[in-house]
Amino acid sequence: MRLNPACILLSLIFPATFVPSALAQQGTKGGEWRFYGGDAGNTKYSPLDQINASNAKNLTIAWRWKAENFGPRPDYNWEVTPLMVGGVLYFTAGSRRDVVAVDGATGETLWMYRLQEGERGDRAVRTQNRGLAYWSDGKNDQRIILISPGFQLVALDAKTGRPVPTFGKEGIVDLTEGLDRDVVKPGQIGSSSPAIVIKDTVVVGAALLAGTAPASKTNVPGYIRGFDVRTGKRTWTFKTVPQAGEEGNETWEKDSWKYTGNTGAWAPLAGDEELGYVYIPVEAPTGDFYGGHRPGDNLFSSSLVCLDAKTGKKVWHFQIIHHDIWDYEPSSPPILADVTVAGKKIKIVALVTKFAHTFVFDRITGKPVWPIVETPVPQSDVPGEKTSPTQPIPTKPLPFDRQSITVDDLVDFSPAIRAEAEKILAKYRTGPLFLPPMVRDTDGKIATLILPHHTGGANWPGGALDPETGIMYVSSLTNPDALAVAAADPKRTDMAYTGAVGGRTAANSGSGPGGQPVLTGEGPSRPNIGPQGLPLIRPPWGRITAIDLNSGDHVWMIANGEAPDMVKNNPALKGLNIDLSHAGKPERSPLMVTKTLLFGADGSGLFNAGPGGGGKIFRAIDKKTGAIVHEMALPSSTTGIPMTYMVNDRQYIVVAVGARGVPAELIALAVP
Repeated sequence: MRLNPACILLSLIFPATFVPSALAQQGTKGGEWRFYGGDAGNTKYSPLDQINASNAKNLTIAWRWKAENFGPRPDYNWEVTPLMVGGVLYFTAGSRRDVVAVDGATGETLWMYRLQEGERGDRAVRTQNRGLAYWSDGKNDQRIILISPGFQLVALDAKTGRPVPTFGKEGIVDLTEGLDRDVVKPGQIGSSSPAIVIKDTVVVGAALLAGTAPASKTNVPGYIRGFDVRTGKRTWTFKTVPQAGEEGNETWEKDSWKYTGNTGAWAPLAGDEELGYVYIPVEAPTGDFYGGHRPGDNLFSSSLVCLDAKTGKKVWHFQIIHHDIWDYEPSSPPILADVTVAGKKIKIVALVTKFAHTFVFDRITGKPVWPIVETPVPQSDVPGEKTSPTQPIPTKPLPFDRQSITVDDLVDFSPAIRAEAEKILAKYRTGPLFLPPMVRDTDGKIATLILPHHTGGANWPGGALDPETGIMYVSSLTNPDALAVAAADPKRTDMAYTGAVGGRTAANSGSGPGGQPVLTGEGPSRPNIGPQGLPLIRPPWGRITAIDLNSGDHVWMIANGEAPDMVKNNPALKGLNIDLSHAGKPERSPLMVTKTLLFGADGSGLFNAGPGGGGKIFRAIDKKTGAIVHEMALPSSTTGIPMTYMVNDRQYIVVAVGARGVPAELIALAVP
């Protein structure tokens, strides 16, 4: 949905006669956790209240399940969230993505399944997976749905772990078939998030190689597809790169639709089981930071797309970024809620973003709940690049993190530290949100400095929603990013420009000790360009924000814990009287909400860590005020989103943990 240029407001529109038969988004039911996000709408909410503010201080470890021996090497960054159905937890473990069922009360392993994929699995580009999908006919047929590292769809009998022989070919469907273009390399396409089952349709997204420095402007398109959950038959395909004659094809100019790929949906999907709709956060196209080979707006990339889950027909869409060259693609699970806005009950879908805006739509019609403004933005001066003159900016809710960098944002623990920070800032091109990447080392500037980072802001942990109040909680990271492109090596790629990664170091750019790279890339942690090994910008560096989706207003914001050790122990702060107790860990806190509390933690996955990220603290938070109710140390850093359930009249909270050198495990918490 492209809006008219330059500051045109979208009107506030609601369906005139909508009265919900029942609130569709009430979180989990029956003490279970049947979807990755708790329910199909990713609320991550449970009405359980056995664990509450009065006894959270008594939380202890009830059992532990170790993943160390799953796969050829230990997993340290386990982003999984288990499902729980009928007292049994189901999850994936290890780089081979084995499926495991364990007793929810004891952690005892009940069965496991491993698909031997050979080279196809060994060369997979997306070995991490955040979990599984579940389906039942309501009687005796219960299935666990896996997407393998080698991109195969597998249906397992939930009771035994054996493949369902009537699904696909002996329980397996090859997902590399039906993509319009051949997958020429093993592991070229895969999935990093589970499928979602809406009624009797399995909806599958896709994840591809990261696009910082693509080997080619040509790639496989990450089409969204639906499969019959009983037979495995593919029932529809939604082409995220529209082909000739299809809606949006004209936005891929100069025949770029013929070869551009990516545009998958690697973040978790959402669905409305009552409407039969599925909500797809579609990623950026090939070339994260250079789009000269794909001129135009590039529908349906960097868009939220609503499809009919049964037919795959598009219901509505909204492109949150036209011609994305920031890698600011949708990366968080859409969240569904039933709220009251201006006295009217409406069904909404909220999408939090890497760039700290929240887009809120009527999830039936796709109309914005609050006006969205097509706003003029700076234009690129990179040869061959043509950026969109405007980008859509929501008027409500306000951003949940800082956007862009000015002198006022710089770290100021002392005059000397501030002066050095100003010298560093002067080496970069700065400006408003959507300032484009520049050619490295142009006009005396190293790169474009943006905030938030191209990994966010928010990312795959997304947010959590309390359906009783309509308040959404979102965690975010406040970490700048230096973006630049450089002329590509024709021996390595047919791209004209690729992301300039590691072209300089913090030491040789005068930003302090350590030799950490200025220009960022993919990796387990994010480099630091600040003075004396400190962050460049002032705290908080990680935060949690509560947003009322009935009004669009912020309710509260808290820092995600205290400063990291790299700051607290920094010699540059010796002798300075600075309170760092609310500086915030540079991590996104994985969130889960119950009837009485919000639960979060220091960190959520090594891939998205900021400089000095990591911590072991797990927190119970007063969801009304943001006050900390209880903190406890886990064996290592939280890497997955917490979930909760009830078995034998006892409530458990289960979360994945791990750290560099500390193999991953599941930790189950309960009160005595």
